[in-house]
Amino acid sequence: MRNDEILAENSALKAEVAELKQQVSWLMEQLNLSKRRQFGASSEKSEYDQGTLFNEAEISADLTAWEPDIEEVKAYRRKKSRNAYDRLPPDLPVEVVEYELPEDERICPDCGEALHVMGRETREELKLVPAKAVIRRHVRHVYACRNCEKNAEQVPFVKARMPEGVIKGSFASPEAVAHIASQKFVMGIPLYRQEQEWERNGILLSRQTMSNWLIRCAGDWLKPIYDRLHELLIAGQVLHADETTLQVLHEPGKTAQSKSYMWLYRTSGDAKYPIILYDYQPSREGKHPAEFLRKFEGFVHTDGYAEYHRKLPKEITVVGCWAHCRRKFDEALKTIPEKDRASSRAWQGKRFCDRLFDLEKEFAGLSSDDNFKARCHARTERSKPVMAEFFFWAEEMEKVILPKTLLGQALRYALDQKLWLERVLLDGRLELSNNRAERSIKPFVIGRKNWLFSNTPKGAAASSIIYSLIETAKENGLNPYEYLTAVFSMAPNLPDNDSLDSLLPWNLSGQV
Repeated sequence: MRNDEILAENSALKAEVAELKQQVSWLMEQLNLSKRRQFGASSEKSEYDQGTLFNEAEISADLTAWEPDIEEVKAYRRKKSRNAYDRLPPDLPVEVVEYELPEDERICPDCGEALHVMGRETREELKLVPAKAVIRRHVRHVYACRNCEKNAEQVPFVKARMPEGVIKGSFASPEAVAHIASQKFVMGIPLYRQEQEWERNGILLSRQTMSNWLIRCAGDWLKPIYDRLHELLIAGQVLHADETTLQVLHEPGKTAQSKSYMWLYRTSGDAKYPIILYDYQPSREGKHPAEFLRKFEGFVHTDGYAEYHRKLPKEITVVGCWAHCRRKFDEALKTIPEKDRASSRAWQGKRFCDRLFDLEKEFAGLSSDDNFKARCHARTERSKPVMAEFFFWAEEMEKVILPKTLLGQALRYALDQKLWLERVLLDGRLELSNNRAERSIKPFVIGRKNWLFSNTPKGAAASSIIYSLIETAKENGLNPYEYLTAVFSMAPNLPDNDSLDSLLPWNLSGQV
């Protein structure tokens, strides 16, 4: 074999070995990341932040606080108290059980004289009473005139006023429907488990009946409120959006295993009253948020999903999420041996993002209407240079980092999202991340792990409406069960649609 052939073969073998090393490195990263996701903590806290290790006191100090006078006190011992979180509400009804000596035992063991009560020892405990069912029978009296009965050809009848039921012709009550909805959409208890619980209490109530109740009440009474909330939502100027998967078994034109989507839209921190709306759609196409936000003009916080950038109209300004950017570097960091993390390039990338979030903590007080401009100015002065330094570093690092590694993917994500990530500098009302939307969609994700799927598109649409009203009520500080009970009691008896605003969560806050 000639020398040139040998050299060519050696060169090919070296190239193959280098490519195989890259593949092995990539596979090890994926394996380590998979193990970390399955067995490790999900927190993205910067425990490798060496920059704050030696100046913790300076960072946490409040330089404006007065220094307290020092007073020496004697050491003392105290009883271990119950958890500070454990509290019994003072307005709970109290059931008093008294324990007294029988009359024949109230005799002094020393002198034989009668004993009297000199004090009491008290012990309190929390008693729980399982839910009980009660039949509420509505009896409406009908009145007639005795004189007309005797002397007139026609007898007028007058009926007493009786409120309309939540579902005509059904034994459903506002409390029953609200309880079923709260159990499923707040506690994540599927209808078949509720059916079993009803049966254990001697009540035969099928899951089909419960499903019909939820769909009917969602369409009749909650949908008008949902539509009104939609109007108020798009009247704002800053929103958050996200989406997650949903399985619908009987969706026309699709297999039972295919994915549908639940989209989420919510107000930002500048809103007077928070609104959270879910929107069920059969696909993840960008036309769905474009239609939902058709009349909206303003800013929308999103993740890096490209459909938001391509399909939303020009009146909407998409703002990127720095939490997603940081998460990419955090994933790369978790695949590196712990002893090497603090000096790694992945740590450097994450540290840039951490610096931006640290600055946001300083700007947190600039959140009123008067201070939004001040926050915008502060970001321009302090956050913008950090962003510029980060993107310059990312461009330089991408030249030497393999693109298929987790760090390479993190760098590429940051540079691809640069346009939208920098838009947080445009307005002081904007936020550095889309975490509001992620927190709001989490209840649906947790519930989905329990009830797994929706049977029909109609049921999925009803679920989106009920989730919307429940999460909006929670965000406004209301008990979901009490709020739904009030809506199902009041909505069937409203005089007209103009009274819908009286059923909005913030307008019922003093009544439930």
